[in-house]
Amino acid sequence: MLIKRREFLKISSLATASLMMPNFLKAMALDEALKPNQKILVVLQFTGGNDGLNTIIPTKNDIYFKERNNIAIKDSLALNDETGINPALSYFKELFDNGELSVMNNVGYPDPDKSHFRSMDIWHSASRSDEFLETGWLGRFLDEECYCCEHPTQALEVDDMLSLALKGENNKAFAFKDPKRLYQTSQEKYFKSLYDHHHDDETVSYLYQTLGSTINNADYIFEKSKSKKTDQVYPNSQLGKDFKTVASLIKSDINTQVYYLSVGSFDTHVNQNERQAKLFSDINEAVKSFVADLKSNGIFNDVLLMTFSEFGRRVAQNASNGTDHGTANQMFFISGGLKKKGLLNALPDLQKLNEGDLIYTEDFRKVYATILKNWLKADSSKVLGWKNGIYDFI
Repeated sequence: MLIKRREFLKISSLATASLMMPNFLKAMALDEALKPNQKILVVLQFTGGNDGLNTIIPTKNDIYFKERNNIAIKDSLALNDETGINPALSYFKELFDNGELSVMNNVGYPDPDKSHFRSMDIWHSASRSDEFLETGWLGRFLDEECYCCEHPTQALEVDDMLSLALKGENNKAFAFKDPKRLYQTSQEKYFKSLYDHHHDDETVSYLYQTLGSTINNADYIFEKSKSKKTDQVYPNSQLGKDFKTVASLIKSDINTQVYYLSVGSFDTHVNQNERQAKLFSDINEAVKSFVADLKSNGIFNDVLLMTFSEFGRRVAQNASNGTDHGTANQMFFISGGLKKKGLLNALPDLQKLNEGDLIYTEDFRKVYATILKNWLKADSSKVLGWKNGIYDFI
């Protein structure tokens, strides 16, 4: 059977959502699988390099106000006597006061890279800055933990394209933007007619196998997404819709343990405050609905929401009332199951800079190791090769 180029591209596009890779077939022979009712991790990526200094604000630091005379946040919401949070994140302040939010300040890595693409690859793969890996930290978690499951959907990304973070050597997560749309596409007559097709060419045959897996799992994801309807009202933003999708799946009995979302762009070289406030407002309202949904269903203690960005911004503002690419940044952790709450460490030292950039004090790979070991109950040393200890906030 001949495949027209347009048809081949349609198949390939749908197949990108699938977890299948050739080596995955070997893993399927193993006799272990993720156990049900484990802790859930939700990762929210602040794409574009969020400005951490205007997120968690050093309210008593003269250097901050001097270097940012036009863009310094002067109406922050107090977290303590010397620290505030951006006023657009009012619900995060509420979570902080309730002991349901932790903040890790000054997170980064040695020899930081200020390229969006390279720094994001480093964060996704958990590599050194001089090391290039083709697998992600959550993809390698799947390689270590996920075998022989009826539906290979242990990790899901709500996006049209799969991030490096969720690509393993043998396993990949499953990427989709909308469960219903994915299901409807997979049920088109043309795709269904190819389900049992076989081809002598190994690459083409693999493509058909991948397509078949996608069709099966699209049905599974869609059915689970509508099995637990919610009374919770979510904002009409894209992020609000994405969080609603994640909540519906968490409340079902799907076997997913990791969810991945992204929002942006935070690349605020010009007129930063307006852009950041709009993004924070969207995040604030979406997270507020998501947490309320989890609490009303009694599962907030078993879900951890973690945020990160590929880098922070420079300490001094630029001439366009924005900030340029920097280095270290903070990470947020939201859950009803936190062991340590609030500010987990000191704010960045603005007196000790590296040519205008923050000097990191906390390695992001130590954070990942903590998440893997204490929350996902995985062998962090196998996944990351990290043997330099972990934190104790979860």
